[in-house]
Amino acid sequence: MPMDRFIEVSLPKRGVSCTAKLLFDRAPITCQAIWDALPLGGDVYHAKYARNEIYTLVPPFAPQEPPLENPTITPIPGDLCYFTFSDTQLSSSAYGYEAAAEQQGTRAAHAERTTVVDLALFYERNNLLINGDAGWVPGIVWGAITEGLDRMAEAAQDLWRAGALGESLHFKRAD
Repeated sequence: MPMDRFIEVSLPKRGVSCTAKLLFDRAPITCQAIWDALPLGGDVYHAKYARNEIYTLVPPFAPQEPPLENPTITPIPGDLCYFTFSDTQLSSSAYGYEAAAEQQGTRAAHAERTTVVDLALFYERNNLLINGDAGWVPGIVWGAITEGLDRMAEAAQDLWRAGALGESLHFKRAD
């Protein structure tokens, strides 16, 4: 088993970051794929259905999509989750990022893959991973915030109130 590995998760425009431990003991395949692909990031979105979640969409990066290891439908504050969606699952204008989903889907199709990856951070309690279009949406819990969740939660609330336009969510190896 690898030594503990940590990443930094940030909202650069707001100047906020937190530290998270990768959960290699619970989601080894997902953690290794993410670790090998870092840094990752892109436009940030605030969840519409799951409640207290911010996330970014990135092109698929794992050699094979990870199995549903360490799954949840009720993430807790500080959980980092990994979701895989087909490009068509995200094409509804209700999500507000159809252009991003189409762009990611085009990249994925180029690589003969029709998926987009959603990397999410949950910052408060009472989350339920259910989607009005698809039903239950289990995610892989691959990381846990160990430092800075309070600052990240405050910034995530600001995203909800003030809007996410122009902000991004980034994941990189901790220094």
